[in-house]
Amino acid sequence: MPRLGVVRLTDFWQRMQTRFGATYARSLAADYRLPTLGSTVEQALANGVETKEIWRAVCAEFEMPADLR
Repeated sequence: MPRLGVVRLTDFWQRMQTRFGATYARSLAADYRLPTLGSTVEQALANGVETKEIWRAVCAEFEMPADLR
């Protein structure tokens, strides 16, 4: 299982799905440009950005429950 940073890729997607739902999580990852990254989630993953950094960008952009941060 790939591990990028402290958040495993599978953990990252589980958190995305818990917060946004399975369908919207994938749509958001493909289409929404996160200002702190200057890219979408999918682009950042493809460019090798650590999942921990991507998750922090998602948390900064969207209101996130404490148990998912």
